[in-house]
Amino acid sequence: MKGIFVACILISNVLFGQRIYWSENVKLKWSNFKSRVNNQHGSNVAAYTNCGWIYSYVKSSNPKVPIKIKIETVFNEDKSWKDVKRINDYVLLHEQKHFDVAEIFSRKLRKEVAEKIKSNSDFDRYFKDIYARILKEYQDFQKAYDGETKNGIVEEKQSEYNRIIAEELENYKSYKAY
Repeated sequence: MKGIFVACILISNVLFGQRIYWSENVKLKWSNFKSRVNNQHGSNVAAYTNCGWIYSYVKSSNPKVPIKIKIETVFNEDKSWKDVKRINDYVLLHEQKHFDVAEIFSRKLRKEVAEKIKSNSDFDRYFKDIYARILKEYQDFQKAYDGETKNGIVEEKQSEYNRIIAEELENYKSYKAY
């Protein structure tokens, strides 16, 4: 019975909860935005990208054993929305940058984890605080990005952010997932 339940969950995730994992070689397409619900209610919102990161870890009962932590940047297709009457390549680029920002902060999280968390006891002691701080920085950056670009409408600001995002991806390239 337990096996059937797990199989149903896995199948429903494949069918309804599709994720795209960030990669330099894979760019978002409008067909990836599958939600029919606009929960962003703004007059200048043409699309919404639901993205962030997920992590998993393997711990030992021995607090001194090295811990394995995996952090991946994801785009959630079933929670990302578009207004088909207002979308274009420029809007898609703005949404791609949201996904790229999530990757930047995943890399920052990977960096801090690599530097500060070596064992199970380090994880127990530091991970929640590191995660909370990086998450806050990520959320603040995403808000500033949308606010200053007016959701991509202010082209000069969008160009500035495009440059900043590219530089940050480069600055943290040694912390990309493999």
